[in-house]
Parts: sequence; C-alpha cells; structure tokens
Amino acid sequence: MDRHLVAVDWGTSSLRGALIDAKGRVLEEQSHARGILTVEPGGFPDVFDSLFGAWMKEPGTRCLISGMAGSKQGWVEAPYCPCAAGLPEVRAKVREIEPGRIAIVPGLSDEHAGVPDVMRGEEVQIFGAVALTGLRNGLFVLPGTHNKWARVKDGRVTGFRTFMTGEFYALLSQHSILARTLDASAAFDEAAFLSGVAQADNGEGLLHNAFGARTLSLFERMSAGELASYLSGLLIGEELRTQSVRANGEVVLIGSPALTQRYALALKSLGTATRTLGSEATWAGLHALSNS
Repeated sequence: MDRHLVAVDWGTSSLRGALIDAKGRVLEEQSHARGILTVEPGGFPDVFDSLFGAWMKEPGTRCLISGMAGSKQGWVEAPYCPCAAGLPEVRAKVREIEPGRIAIVPGLSDEHAGVPDVMRGEEVQIFGAVALTGLRNGLFVLPGTHNKWARVKDGRVTGFRTFMTGEFYALLSQHSILARTLDASAAFDEAAFLSGVAQADNGEGLLHNAFGARTLSLFERMSAGELASYLSGLLIGEELRTQSVRANGEVVLIGSPALTQRYALALKSLGTATRTLGSEATWAGLHALSNS
C-alpha cells in the first residue's frame, strides 16, 4: 500500500509541512506563521486539523512531527533521547498522540561537564542529511538562532554543541551601543564579513573584538552597512574558533541559504570544504524515521 507521510516541522514561531509518498518524494509543501507560541492551550488538535486535515484524509496516512511541538510548551512533551543516538534509538522514543496516525519526534540531549545541551528538530535534519549524502561520519553544522555542531559516527549523533550566535547577533545589533553605528538591514558585504572572521582568530576574545565594531565606525574605517557584516563575521568566527574545523574533511551545512552561505565562506577561508542542504534534509529525515 502506497501510504503517505505528512511530515511536519513545528517550531516556535512558524511551521512547515510536506506530503511525502512511500518512496520519499515530496508531493506538496506548505508553511505557516503558526508556531507553538501562537497556539492557545489545548488548541493544537484544531490547528493541526485546519492545516493538514485534507492531507490526513487518505486511509493509512501517518504524520510525524519534529521540533518544538514536542517541548513542554508544545502539543505533547516528548522527552529527549540521550546521545549517542541513531534512527533506532529515536524511533523507540517517538511519542504517539494518536497511535498509528500522529506522533512526535523526541529531540536529542547531550551533556558537557555537567551542563545539559538539547536540540529539537535538528536531529531529524541530520538523519536526513545522512540519508541524502550517504555520509555516515563527519561534522554536521546547522546555523540558526541557536546553532548546532553535531558529530556523527556510523550514522549516529555521538554528541553536539549549541551556540547562541544568531541570538547574540540580534542582541548586539539591535540592543547594544553597536546598534547606533551599524545597519542590520544592509546587504551582505562579503569582504567585511571575512574581515570579521579573520579578526575573531586574533586570540583577544569576542568581548574585546566586538568593541572594535564601534571604534571602526568612530574612526570612519567602515560604513554602517559594512559593520553589520563585520559583526556577523566576528560572531561566526568566534564560533569556528572553538571547533577543530581544520582537522575535518568536508563539513555538511544544513539550513537557509542566507545563513549557510556565511558559514560556507567562513569555513572556506579556513581551507575547509562544505556541502549544503536545505529543507529537503527535514523531509528526508522524517521519511527515514517513518520507515520503522
């Protein structure tokens, strides 16, 4: 029977969905500004039915939901699956909402020196990237508001680290003294960005280097538009500085083109090759999890 899968990535501020056939082909896609924070308590079934009810009408159709819908603020909490974890471990912890029809993927947890780390949704993208690329070992980077750097061995996520790079950029560019001297809406400036990446490797630390974004304006050495890209380069460069990227081969980047482009440029400046995937990684990952 050619059963369809309704694959849903339900985040904090938005959600995406895809109708996928038994062979993993995406038949239709949709996206909405209906993240979990827009849903009233107890309102998830109605929101889901209004958006995906038509797709769910065919007998035998199953839905898998990844992302923040499985958090404490979401539809039903799906406790984290500890690393190291691959498809079998995550499948075993999938939380059924309507058994055999709608279920939620649990997300992953890791721990560093007694401090926990978590991801929800990115684990699905990683499994999808493994399926699409055939790379069962390596470093997988997922840029976003909270960036993830995940190590994969034999197709299993052995560990990961989260960096609040995107959120720190928003805070510094909108709510610090730097907001007065940079234009966060300016077009991306590759040269200024790479200058920031290089500056981050000077050993002086982000707290010192970030102040340079103010003094470069003070001495009129960079324009407001250039400074936005420079600050982005400083932050991403600081992130890369903590990783042994030079010791890796190809790095797999998963995310939006605007963000993966910056990481690809930064990594290239360090001599590291990259491969880039987008939303197809999510759909491939949910399809792989559904084949249990």
